Amino acid sequence: MIRALVATGAVLWAAQAGAVTCEEVTYEDKRYTVCEVDAANEELRLFLNDENGDLLGHFSSVNEALEPQGKRLAFAMNAGMYHDDRSPVGHYVEDGQEQMRVISNPGPGNFGLLPNGVFCVREGRADVFETLDYVDQAPECQFATQSGPMLVIDGELHPRFLPDSTSLFVRNGAGTSVDGTRAVFAISEDYVTFHEFGRLFRDVLATPNALFFDGNISRMYERASNRSDIGFSLGPIVGVVEDAPAN
Repeated sequence: MIRALVATGAVLWAAQAGAVTCEEVTYEDKRYTVCEVDAANEELRLFLNDENGDLLGHFSSVNEALEPQGKRLAFAMNAGMYHDDRSPVGHYVEDGQEQMRVISNPGPGNFGLLPNGVFCVREGRADVFETLDYVDQAPECQFATQSGPMLVIDGELHPRFLPDSTSLFVRNGAGTSVDGTRAVFAISEDYVTFHEFGRLFRDVLATPNALFFDGNISRMYERASNRSDIGFSLGPIVGVVEDAPAN
């Protein structure tokens, strides 16, 4: 990872080890926090509601829900756009149960800026699929969340991204390796364009497929650095789950 960052002109500031490795990266004078997960061995999950059907909405609520299982979050971030009631805008699968169907038609806003995509967690791997490819392949995802637009599609930036765009937001998203063993999550610490954010995933993080989760409301949790961004309730949350230490 460090060699790739140096080769592309990015600067690595810090790193943490454990179930997930997070690094502070500066690329083209923009700062990002990048967290890499070994999807073949770590426990990646999506969270929306608790066992009573009530919205979780916050990283602290997810940790409270995990506590009776002897589990806790190692890392988490918001994972897809949602309606005012926090229900997913697009496809959503949790514990193998589909809660929202795939939305494949164009529409308003970033979600409808096709091509969009689906982040899918299966046994031993995680993948970002372009939505129509996802429909064609019909993978059996244990967890899945649809968002958009795609940032990188088979190694190419989304065709609608403009190098000189003036649309600047804090943004977050995820990319995956071809073999599905690397899931890489990033959040910008500065305001960035889609073009800048997509180039981070393509040129620095070396993920041939990457998906935008959201902008402006983007938040992250990382236990190792005691980071837990706060704010209003979120919709879908993606997280890496680890065993909690015995009391």
